[in-house]
Amino acid sequence: MMEQLNRSKQFYLFIVFTCVSIFAMAQNEALFKKGNDFYNEGKYQKAIDAYLEVSENNEHSAALYYNLGNSYYKLNQIAPSIYYYEKALLLDPNDQDIQNNLQFAKNMTIDAIDVMPQTGIDKIFENFVGKLSYQTWAVLAIVAMVAFVVLFLLYYFSAYSSKKRIFFGLSILFVIISLASLGFAYQQQGLELNKQPAIIFAKETSVMSEPNMGSSEVFKLHEGTKVNVLEVLGEWKKIKLADGKIGWLPNNDLKEIKDF
Repeated sequence: MMEQLNRSKQFYLFIVFTCVSIFAMAQNEALFKKGNDFYNEGKYQKAIDAYLEVSENNEHSAALYYNLGNSYYKLNQIAPSIYYYEKALLLDPNDQDIQNNLQFAKNMTIDAIDVMPQTGIDKIFENFVGKLSYQTWAVLAIVAMVAFVVLFLLYYFSAYSSKKRIFFGLSILFVIISLASLGFAYQQQGLELNKQPAIIFAKETSVMSEPNMGSSEVFKLHEGTKVNVLEVLGEWKKIKLADGKIGWLPNNDLKEIKDF
C-alpha cells in the first residue's frame, strides 16, 4: 500500500514538473517572439527588455544572446553588444554571423590590444590540439580504447600469425591514440578552466598595480575591451590582456562572460 502511494506521489510530481516545464518553455518562446517583433519594429530597448526576461528565466541560447547583441549594437551600446556576442559565440563558436557582428562591434572600441604571438610548443599545441574541445578529445580517447580492446581480442583469438601481427600492431597504435587523446583532453580542460573572459563595461577605467586605489596606475582601459580574469580578491579582480599586460580592476568595471 505504501509503495503504491509513493509511486502515485512520484507520478503526480512528474506530471506537475512536466506541466511547469512546458508552460515555462511556451512563455519563453512567446517572450522571444515578442522581442523579435519589437526588434523588427525598431523598438530596440523594448526588444532588449523582452530578451532579458527570457534570460532571467534561465534560458541560454546562441540565438537569444545574438539578438541581444544586435539590439544593443543598434543603440550604440558597445560594451553590452560585445558582451552578448561573446556569450553567443561560446554556445556556437562556428556561427559566421556571430563572428562578423562581433567584429563590427569590436571595431568601435577604443583600445587596440595586440595579441601576443605564439611560438614553439604553444603554437603547435594550439594549431593541433586546440582545434578540438576537451569533450571531443575525451570521446576520441574512449573510441580509441574500444578499438584497442576489439583489435586485441582479434589478435588473441586469431589463428594466423600474419593477422596476429597486424591486429597487434593496430591495437598498440590505438592504445597510444587513446592515451594521447586523454592527455590532450586533460590539457584542454585545464586551459578552458583558466579562461575566464570578461568585458569592460566602464567608459574608462584605471588598471592598478595592486588591488587598492592607493596603488599606482598601470594603464587605462575603455568599454568593450575583452580581458581574462586571473584572480578575485574582495572587490577587485586581477586581469590579463591578450598582449600580456596584467593589473587590477574593481569588480563593477567589468562583467564575466561565463556566468551561466
